[in-house]
Amino acid sequence: MRNPLSMLSRLLTLTVAGCLASFAQADEPNAATRQLAQERFTIVAPFPPGGPVDVLSRLLAESLQKRYGQAAVVENVPGGAGNPGMDRVRRARPSGHTLLVIPAGNLTINPTLMANFPFRIERDFAPVTMLAKAPNVLVAHPSADTTTLAALIAAVRADPKRFSYASPGIGSGLHLAGELFRQQLGLDLQHVPYKGTGPAMNDVIAGVVPLMFSNLPAALPQVRAGRLVALAVTDRNRSPVAPDIPTLAELGVDGVVVSSWYGLMAPAGTPPDIVAQLARDAAAALATEAVTRQLSAQAMTASPMTPAAFAAHIRAETATWEKVITARGIRAD
Repeated sequence: MRNPLSMLSRLLTLTVAGCLASFAQADEPNAATRQLAQERFTIVAPFPPGGPVDVLSRLLAESLQKRYGQAAVVENVPGGAGNPGMDRVRRARPSGHTLLVIPAGNLTINPTLMANFPFRIERDFAPVTMLAKAPNVLVAHPSADTTTLAALIAAVRADPKRFSYASPGIGSGLHLAGELFRQQLGLDLQHVPYKGTGPAMNDVIAGVVPLMFSNLPAALPQVRAGRLVALAVTDRNRSPVAPDIPTLAELGVDGVVVSSWYGLMAPAGTPPDIVAQLARDAAAALATEAVTRQLSAQAMTASPMTPAAFAAHIRAETATWEKVITARGIRAD
């Protein structure tokens, strides 16, 4: 089965290096930069301080402040699955001075998962750029029949009742990664939802549940300590922070390209030249050595895109998750 997200990912992977180079070019003042330099910036992070959204928001705020000589503050608006923070930006004046840093799921999963999702992404927001991503990784308890992907698949087919996979919760990106994997291979894997990544991972380490799709940053310390086995990453390419872990595609599983990514959005109606300039500004910040080091420390890589490419990526990923969610009848708790 050809997966539109997988096909798009191939193309976008080839363009990332070019985006980094072209976005970071010449810094000549133009109408957009002059307008952006007129007032302070607010970066809305719709989750509590300390996580990837907060970290990326503060990196961006620092860069915009240096670039334009205006204050740039991070406003954490936690709660409500991120919806209050999204609403804060939706209602903002579309000048480019109020921006949203947001995880993939809020843009591509929640519109289908939540029966009363209060936004229409294409109507209410202007995509600016993807900021960074971290691949997900399929990890397993280090038992005899889960040390390789081939051994795992053979064992599941032979005795599916023995196997299930944990996730941080129903409708999470990691739950849906497992559903996509199950669908692509025709496996009979049962889902075991938990309330958070920590409890789910603890039960996989203990052997209560044999499998889990995890964010690479959360899983890597456990893999390196020998408490979990990393079978494959779910990105198109191997992660530079864990180059020894193969991709699913390398191991013969196509169509499961799922990363945890974070994007930058502006209110709908923000002028296209302002959106384009903000995308260039973000890419320039992501290209600096200091930011690259900070992202690498969290197993993330910079992934800038043009606004048009980012909008296309959101549409393709939304279509993929809509099929998975609808086929399985998944609804948020």
